[in-house]
Amino acid sequence: MAIARLSQSEIETALADLSGWALREDGLAILKAFRFADFSEAFAFMSRVALEAEKTDHHPEWFNVYNRVDVTLTTHDAGGISARDLAMAAAMERFAR
Repeated sequence: MAIARLSQSEIETALADLSGWALREDGLAILKAFRFADFSEAFAFMSRVALEAEKTDHHPEWFNVYNRVDVTLTTHDAGGISARDLAMAAAMERFAR
């Protein structure tokens, strides 16, 4: 089953509810830089996200150094942003609290 790419207006509406997330310049991904107190908190966050990613079969692109986790979400099969990306971003927001 094909994964639908979201429209620009759907993406903009969703981003209004996702604090700190931004549209990548090319409009094909959303981005956020998470900051934590230390490496242990960053790693715990990444572990929770990894379990969710396996459960939903939707994996983030990310980069970690010490307390920082930079995340890019896109759906390659949709050629851009899909509902899967927004769901993963919302889960990340819950896990980062």
